[in-house]
Amino acid sequence: MNLPTGTLTFLFTDIEGSTGLWEEKPDAMQTALARHDTLLQEAIESHDGYVFKTMGDAICAAFATAPDAVMAAVGAQRALLLQEWEEGLKLSVRMALYTGAAELRNNDYFGQPLNRLARLLKIGHGGQVLISEGTSALVRDFLPPGATLRDLNAQRLRDLSRPEHVYQLDHPDLPSDFPRLQSLDNPNLSHNLPEQVTSFIGRDAELAETKSLFSKTRLLTLTGAGGAGKSRLSLHLAADLLRKETDGAWLVELAPITDAALVPQIVAQVLEVHEEAGKTILESVTEHLKKKQMLLILDNCEHLLSACAHLAETLLRHCPRLKILASSREPLDIQGETTYRVPSLSFPDPAFQPLLASLDQYEAVRLFVDRAVAVLSAFTVTNENAPAIAHICHRLDGIPLAIELAAARVRSLSVQEINERLEDRFRLLTGGSRTALPRQKTLRALIDWSYDLLDDREKLLLRCLSVFVGGWTVLAAEQVCSGDALDAYDVLDVLMALVNKSLVVTEVKDCKTRYRLLETVRQYSLEKLRTEHESRGEGLFRRHCEHFLAFAEQAEPHLRAEEQLEWLDVLDVENDNLRAAQDWALEFYPEAALRIAGALWWFWFLRGYWTEGRQRPLAVLSKAAVSEFTAARVQALNGVSLCTYGLGDYGALQGPATEALRLARGLDDPWLLSFALQMSAVEAVCSFDLERAGAVGADCLALARALGEQWLLSWALFISGNLQMAFGDFEGAYRLFTEGLRPAKAAGDRWVIGYLEGHLAELELLRGEDKQAEEHFTTCLLLVRDLGQPAGIILGLQGLAGVAGVRGQCVRAARLLGAVEALREAFHYPLEARAQPSYDFKLAGARCGLDEEAFGVAWAEGRAMSLEQAVNYGLDQHTEDI
Repeated sequence: MNLPTGTLTFLFTDIEGSTGLWEEKPDAMQTALARHDTLLQEAIESHDGYVFKTMGDAICAAFATAPDAVMAAVGAQRALLLQEWEEGLKLSVRMALYTGAAELRNNDYFGQPLNRLARLLKIGHGGQVLISEGTSALVRDFLPPGATLRDLNAQRLRDLSRPEHVYQLDHPDLPSDFPRLQSLDNPNLSHNLPEQVTSFIGRDAELAETKSLFSKTRLLTLTGAGGAGKSRLSLHLAADLLRKETDGAWLVELAPITDAALVPQIVAQVLEVHEEAGKTILESVTEHLKKKQMLLILDNCEHLLSACAHLAETLLRHCPRLKILASSREPLDIQGETTYRVPSLSFPDPAFQPLLASLDQYEAVRLFVDRAVAVLSAFTVTNENAPAIAHICHRLDGIPLAIELAAARVRSLSVQEINERLEDRFRLLTGGSRTALPRQKTLRALIDWSYDLLDDREKLLLRCLSVFVGGWTVLAAEQVCSGDALDAYDVLDVLMALVNKSLVVTEVKDCKTRYRLLETVRQYSLEKLRTEHESRGEGLFRRHCEHFLAFAEQAEPHLRAEEQLEWLDVLDVENDNLRAAQDWALEFYPEAALRIAGALWWFWFLRGYWTEGRQRPLAVLSKAAVSEFTAARVQALNGVSLCTYGLGDYGALQGPATEALRLARGLDDPWLLSFALQMSAVEAVCSFDLERAGAVGADCLALARALGEQWLLSWALFISGNLQMAFGDFEGAYRLFTEGLRPAKAAGDRWVIGYLEGHLAELELLRGEDKQAEEHFTTCLLLVRDLGQPAGIILGLQGLAGVAGVRGQCVRAARLLGAVEALREAFHYPLEARAQPSYDFKLAGARCGLDEEAFGVAWAEGRAMSLEQAVNYGLDQHTEDI
């Protein structure tokens, strides 16, 4: 379907009271809804409209012209009126039309016009058709015969910054008498909800969840970090629930109040309840509310928790039809309370280089753009500034207030400059609204407010937790943060208090709980630690370093065993902490930095972190204070050699490989010596010194056989097999690779098994055994895929391209090779000179059955594949040329 673009008129519809109808007559509703959908679809399509989304009983359609949309609405309402419904059922459908420009993405529309239209639809009644002012101007001279527009004046729609002038479409065949619109201006709706001066962005999922929760409880408390948008969400939710409360919704703003004794008094003032002789003010409020069906909104309770808890508990006990919606950084902790933690807005991961076309799906980005346009009308998002916007939203953790403060800076700074200055975010993010609460004017004041509400132990632990980067476990917190003022047994209790106060975020995955600070809170707490508690900080950083050193050394042997994937994932989760520990140790504890490098060498190589795996060890090896003859130094040098090889920088291999071998010969550690010999053999091959490579390779294989350690032997056989290939002895290489599979499988290292399988596959291909080659390449690809290392994936895909070429599946071969080229470019993985003949053979196989145009098309299709798509395509053995 080719959906229209540009300035369009949108039609939204839904069935009034559908929830109750489903409860009363579910079977009849199922039949009726199907007929409803058909009638509306026919009316829309008969007037050149396009249904682009259905959600339950709601239908969304787009029209190229406004008159067509009006004709479709009239036609649909007439058809619904004439329809005879089962079991006396009557469907009453409300409709609304709005004209504006929206973005088309993935067969769906996005943009402000659709937000305003959704709000417009909500104030209507079943059978009514509402039209926005802009649409009315376009259709006034093109209405259906007998139709007129009735002026319903400007209406205040919930959470929109400006009213909308609304018209009702009247037609002789349609009902025209309806109750007052259900806007916030309706005098029948009692409330004191403030008019919003800025638009409400996103939060569709949160609204749905909180509405569902509020249907099952009388006290819902929205919790979350400062600036997360709790107050705004509570107001939006209250506006949605307003119609259900016959005595209205009443907001009690507690942020300015500092005296807890005044809480009942403030509630009384809002409700216009006067003090009575012989009664406390709370008793008077309770008496007033006993028979009321009302929603009471207690906003910003965190600094008055005990008073708010007592108030809520008393009112709920004596006022059976009262509901309370509270917002606080921690729960009220009373019986019957349901809590909902308000998350940050969704934000992009800048690591994936988001472009303009994909940014609008993220709420944080939409908020940034909306607020930036408000202060600089000429502001636009481009492919040039899109990455910087993504970085800003990511670095500010999607916190709405922080994003609004950042967006305000576009008056004087480019988006790129704002992103660069976020290193000093507490100085940059200032200057909020003059009418805002003091804590909402600067980012520092926002967190000061939360910090000052903590007790001494909570402040202490928050400062201590700032040494963690990327999160922590309870065990890590107990080991790192305990000390003179806080013992290990206290850490969990105080940590839970910080979670309740929304300063620590919890994440549960695979039945394991992990904790983290939002980056803004972490930087604030770290600054407090360094400026106010410098002496304690040194001990904390040392304990942090020692904890993650022990963790890295514990993980190292598991990376070469069957539990490899599990430990790789754990190391990835803790990688930021490992980097932070090594960075600190590099300056204050070089021996620990060296040991961390010696433990992480295989992790860095397997995950393809080759630049890091070379640069970090070299930085610590340059420190004069580091001991020379240690196992950690040799292993770090071996890791440097491996990662240098992975980077394809063969000219730089000789230094670390030679140094590792020299030092290994001076240590009583045959395992390290054997591996150093292996890396020396690799270096010799890359230097085209085949004679030395053969001699060193023979020594390392002999030593590995003598030791009998399975992983080391499988690696030595893999290196020796590669040496035989370099010598042109393919049969000898085949025997060594085959022999290597047994100890490799016994050890359980997927990388070694996968590469042995891949090299055996190459030899099978040379033998003309395409079936065996395909099996080996497929096994290789399956094994290395989960490791996340692109080099192994490239090996498998390139090999399968060769199999396809041999079989005459030229389109498949060309696609796979196109995908391989894109992956090489993306991951900076060069083609080795000695692998060029094999690659040329596979390329020739792809080209032989295709002309240049067909080859180019298939090649481009392969290049356009994502990594996941390329792997899935490679593993699909039933793919045929079309």
